[in-house]
Amino acid sequence: MSSDSAERRPPSLAGAAWLAAPGPRAVLGALEAGGFAARVVGGAVRNALLGHPVKDVDIATTAPPQEVIRLAAAAGLGAVPTGIDHGTVTVIADHQAIEVTTLRRDVETFGRHARVTFTTDWAEDAARRDFTLNALYCDDEGTVHDPVRGYPDLMARRVRFIGDAADRIREDYLRILRFFRFTAAYAEGPPDADGLAASVALADGLDQLSAERVRAEMLRLLAARRAVETIAVMAEAGLVARVIGTGGDVALLARLVGIEGGLERDGDPLLRLAALAGGGRHLMSLGARLRLSNAESERLARLALPDPAFDPATDEAEARAFLYRFGVETFRDGVLLAWAASKAAPDDAGWRARYLLPQRWRVPELPVRGADLLEAGLAEGPAIGRVVRAFEDWWIAEDFPDDKLRLARTLSDLVKANR
Repeated sequence: MSSDSAERRPPSLAGAAWLAAPGPRAVLGALEAGGFAARVVGGAVRNALLGHPVKDVDIATTAPPQEVIRLAAAAGLGAVPTGIDHGTVTVIADHQAIEVTTLRRDVETFGRHARVTFTTDWAEDAARRDFTLNALYCDDEGTVHDPVRGYPDLMARRVRFIGDAADRIREDYLRILRFFRFTAAYAEGPPDADGLAASVALADGLDQLSAERVRAEMLRLLAARRAVETIAVMAEAGLVARVIGTGGDVALLARLVGIEGGLERDGDPLLRLAALAGGGRHLMSLGARLRLSNAESERLARLALPDPAFDPATDEAEARAFLYRFGVETFRDGVLLAWAASKAAPDDAGWRARYLLPQRWRVPELPVRGADLLEAGLAEGPAIGRVVRAFEDWWIAEDFPDDKLRLARTLSDLVKANR
């Protein structure tokens, strides 16, 4: 065998901690004890070969779904038929949820809803998957099986569809976004030309997808290592506009990512989405368009209008007032977007100091309660709320004084005025 062939042969994963863990061992053992073949497939194998952390373990098997359930029960493992029509059973072993899916081949495809039949042919199962680097299998001894030559692509950091890219996309149009997401996470250099061409040609299919599925893929893409470069390609091809309703402000996104890096802050996909949308009025429509959660929609809505408090040129008292009223997360979101929009450098000292204000100044608690007003002689009723609100407005405007005598005098004056 040539040295080139040896370099392209996947190494053994024998001894890997995730493969030797009790959960995967129990599931693989139960299936093999029943006379069926079983291999770990997909992300776990891909990440292990790259030296990345392995989180979820999925297993492919020649055992039919009902046999998977029977064998799991016989081994004392839990089994939930989470997708049994498509051959998937979730097996619980050592408190770990492991998806076990029977080898399949597609008979007909209707976007996401394919009609499948089960098979015992590993090559058939591999042929229906999306990308070559996701069709790597590992048996219980650590031997990696590569029926579609995904390992060379993985080592070349190349994300390539299995077979004809257009055929794979027509099976599920979400694969367009997955192509860009995996490219952003794993690839080096430009996207695979065939995959890009097919994605652009079949972009109309994105309109068939549920907003929830699009949301999940976009947020994963925006969190990826090469999100900016990949989003730039998508924007040029018109795909960003189709997904979020605007052409995309790639420059603003790039500046935000640079600022996050300078702060040694993990990338925030929702904030990156806000930057890509360009801020402003576009943020108000994103929640409905992508079916964001209520919390996500509210977070974006709070960023729709800029506030002077974010700018380091503004007196810090305004920033403290904003922090008190709206909280640390909203303040930092606003500062980061405003910083990116200002085009100031990622290491700008003034912007950095404004962003770090919550570390230097702790938001105080309002030093008056309704009980204090009752003790001061104010009768129960709406006057209590009026005095508390008036005192709070004064306290904020005065930059949160803590002089007890001054506070007491102000409160006394307000109580007298509201008796």
